[in-house]
Amino acid sequence: MPNTAKIIDGKLIAEAIRGELKDEVAMLARRGVVPGLAVVLVGNDAASEVYVRAKRKTCLELGINSFDYDLPPDCTERRLLDLIRDLNEDGRVHGILVQMPLPKQIDSGKVLLAIDPRKDVDGFHPVNLGKLLSGEPCFVSCTPAGCQQLLLRSGYDPAGKHVVIVGRSNIVGKPLVALLMQKAPGGNATVTVCHSRTRDIAAITRQGDILVAAMGVPEFVKADMVKEGAVVIDVGVNRVPDATKKSGTRLVGDVDFAAVSQKVEAITPVPGGVGPMTITMLMKNTVQAARTFA
Repeated sequence: MPNTAKIIDGKLIAEAIRGELKDEVAMLARRGVVPGLAVVLVGNDAASEVYVRAKRKTCLELGINSFDYDLPPDCTERRLLDLIRDLNEDGRVHGILVQMPLPKQIDSGKVLLAIDPRKDVDGFHPVNLGKLLSGEPCFVSCTPAGCQQLLLRSGYDPAGKHVVIVGRSNIVGKPLVALLMQKAPGGNATVTVCHSRTRDIAAITRQGDILVAAMGVPEFVKADMVKEGAVVIDVGVNRVPDATKKSGTRLVGDVDFAAVSQKVEAITPVPGGVGPMTITMLMKNTVQAARTFA
């Protein structure tokens, strides 16, 4: 009889972390400190607008001040850099998030470098990435941090395990490698990275006690690519055609959920797995920043 995997419920775990954050925000408020997050949206990318609305809504729920900056699609690079300079100097703002992608006339690299690393709650500044690699305290990119929390709070400590990560992006793959290999709680894993140039990728993914799929290819990971009894974290969010849906599409991950869930011990769903954790870890970083400045 086929195995049915435990579903790692990202919504439930995110809700628990948000409860903890509400308590921290209340404690800071008693000291006269209200965490503040500046969210900058340039242009009208539909997906970005959805994400930004969710971030602003979560700020409201947790008692975090949300400073909203919506700039037009033709915004110049200089205007955005000037705004970031002002936010760096604004004592009410503890975290700065510039929603990506940016319009083509703006160099995203320059924008990331312009953010004060102490306010880089997205964890993308080279200073924070460097600190992460060397094991120093820093802001960790939100999705990798969320993946780690999903594992730990579901009882799957990466310590001593072989973690295989499929994908090498600067947003997920690379920082997650650094996070899970640290000599620290939540780390101590043996980590292997696969990517588009990896030969016989299935032979490597089958070795993973924990498999993280983060390459952005719909249902790429099939059942024959995973180890029996593995734990699977699916970071992918892909919209695929589905005539049975009113919208004509549905969301799927980078893992063939129906097939893989019959073989593994635990798996995250899409939606409802990693997604809710990303925004929650952004809020956690913002509260951490407020504590630093308090």
